[in-house]
Amino acid sequence: MFRFEDPIYLWLLLIIPVLVCIRFIAWKQRRAKLKKFGDTDLLKQLMPDVSKYRPAVKYWLLIGALALLIMMLARPQMGSKISHEKRNGIETIIALDISNSMMAEDVVPSRLEKSKMLVENLVDNFTNDKIGLVVFAGDAFVQLPITSDYVSAKMFLQDVNPSLIGTQGTDLARAIDLSMKSFTQDDKIGKAIIVITDGEDHEGGAVEAAQAAKKRGINVFIIGVGNPKGAPIPDGHGGYMKDQSGQTVMSALNEQMCQEVAKAGSGTYIHEDNTSSAQEKLNNELTKLQTGETNSVIYSEYDEQFQAFGILILLLLIAEICISEAKNPLLKNVRLFKKK
Repeated sequence: MFRFEDPIYLWLLLIIPVLVCIRFIAWKQRRAKLKKFGDTDLLKQLMPDVSKYRPAVKYWLLIGALALLIMMLARPQMGSKISHEKRNGIETIIALDISNSMMAEDVVPSRLEKSKMLVENLVDNFTNDKIGLVVFAGDAFVQLPITSDYVSAKMFLQDVNPSLIGTQGTDLARAIDLSMKSFTQDDKIGKAIIVITDGEDHEGGAVEAAQAAKKRGINVFIIGVGNPKGAPIPDGHGGYMKDQSGQTVMSALNEQMCQEVAKAGSGTYIHEDNTSSAQEKLNNELTKLQTGETNSVIYSEYDEQFQAFGILILLLLIAEICISEAKNPLLKNVRLFKKK
């Protein structure tokens, strides 16, 4: 698979048609000036060493070199192969709360950013496991289908923010239900749903959803993020969100609800604060799950291809230098640029 790492540079290719237009206008003007000097056939006889095609060839060689240089700046890359491997691991779906309350800063730098760090560290500890990502607030959708491509998992995680879902709230039931449907059909492998939330504005049905997951052999873990005492929610403009009466909205971690859902899903409730203890507890719990053989599609790393473009540029420039605009008297009978 061929791709460009920095495709923004490809916009510079728009320079090519501009230069071609300038060349065409200059050629038209030159022809018009030559016609003023006299008959075209007579001028050719008076200038026997002038080549009609050599300047054009030299020009197109330079244009080709410029186009290749621009593409080289865009860092062309190519993946060498795709392989299928069998691995022993577990399947994990991360259900990440992205409601506005997750922007509270009682956990540094914020509840949401701390949660994303936890997921990144979790991915770093995975070796033979599969991971998927579901984001939710008042609604839920799959941000990343279950995969063993950890690089993609981190990339999709970076784009997560509250603006992805317009419906506010914390619909845990919807998130758990969607996560259950996101696993593979393999029933011989440990499966876990890790819900990361502050439990604010809980809409009900989460305990029943966790029980349904338990019946299907899926453990539901709850990571509670935030302070039970509450914290204000930044509004993105240097202040804090306020209610209709003008009072600052305080968002508090609903630990009781989180504990109930984790218990119903045969999982564990873990409180995420400003320490690393939650990460350690979660890793310990996941190691208890049954591992099974999974089929994974492995994409090889992309190889840089700028060297090939550099060689082509060098060859074009050498050819342009070697071709003179005037005809070579020693090769006057050799017609490379004109039909006989």
